[in-house]
Amino acid sequence: MSEIKKIKSALISVYHKDGLDELITKLDNLGVKFYSTGGTKDFIEGLNVAVTAVEELTTYPSILGGRVKTLHPKVFGGILARRENEGDVAQLAQYNIPEIDLVIVDLYPFEATVASGASDAEIIEKIDIGGISLIRGAAKNFNDVVIISNQGQYSSLLELLESGNGFTTLNDRRKFAIEAFATSSHYDSAIYNYFAGEWPAQFRQSFKSSKQMRYGENPHQQGVFFGNFDIMFDQLYGKEISYNNLLDIDAAVNLIDEFTDTTFAILKHNNACGCASRDTVFDSYLAALAGDPVSAYGGIFVTNGTIDKATAEEVGKIFSLPIMLMHWTF
Repeated sequence: MSEIKKIKSALISVYHKDGLDELITKLDNLGVKFYSTGGTKDFIEGLNVAVTAVEELTTYPSILGGRVKTLHPKVFGGILARRENEGDVAQLAQYNIPEIDLVIVDLYPFEATVASGASDAEIIEKIDIGGISLIRGAAKNFNDVVIISNQGQYSSLLELLESGNGFTTLNDRRKFAIEAFATSSHYDSAIYNYFAGEWPAQFRQSFKSSKQMRYGENPHQQGVFFGNFDIMFDQLYGKEISYNNLLDIDAAVNLIDEFTDTTFAILKHNNACGCASRDTVFDSYLAALAGDPVSAYGGIFVTNGTIDKATAEEVGKIFSLPIMLMHWTF
């Protein structure tokens, strides 16, 4: 099995088209043949690039108000066919199905539609069927096919096309497939949670955002925080946090939560070095630090008060040691 594959054809059908033009131009310069649908086809033609309509390939128009466009053996056969399988290749020839080497597709904005307060009928129409099927099909056949499942991957593909001159490795395709399955699982989790309501029978949660920790529990280990850390905290001073720092932040938040006034807590190895409530953040800091200024070295500093970057830097200089100063925004 050859690990190096050249992209000769691409199926492109996207909801969001920002940033797509540069990618189309590069693929066109590499001699890639395009297949597309509806608005994406019009977009490609607007770049003066030749493109074949999917309905010309399938001999069926888009039907049911756009619910069925790409769901056809001539599309999925070209994506799922195993290039080294003689039987698959013979059937492609028998049914005049072209190989499709690259699939670029994104999904209807289901979560954004729910967040907008749209009606049930509008939300249901944003449950993608063709797109999610294309993503899964192309990801399954990553041995032969490159799958781009969201806008955030455009730049990565462009860099790959430029460095590889249109060729991809098995490792390249596998990485894109992993991201594709992450896209599909996140999408399905959002749909399930919408229909399940406030009391779902099963727990389904997916986080797109993550924060790489400086290290894990030990320096040779890796740590990742899943969720949007920046929504909960503003880091105003100090190094990138580690897994152990995160444990201290959690402990500090639970400690501060017992107070209603402006409070400052200093934690190290899950132990409180000091905690104090005063009228101002700065005074709270000084009082908390006085509790145990020696053990506070390298600790985590957390406050529920409002503090600007200049004050945070002043605190850091007074302490004259590497510290973490967080603003707890909840």
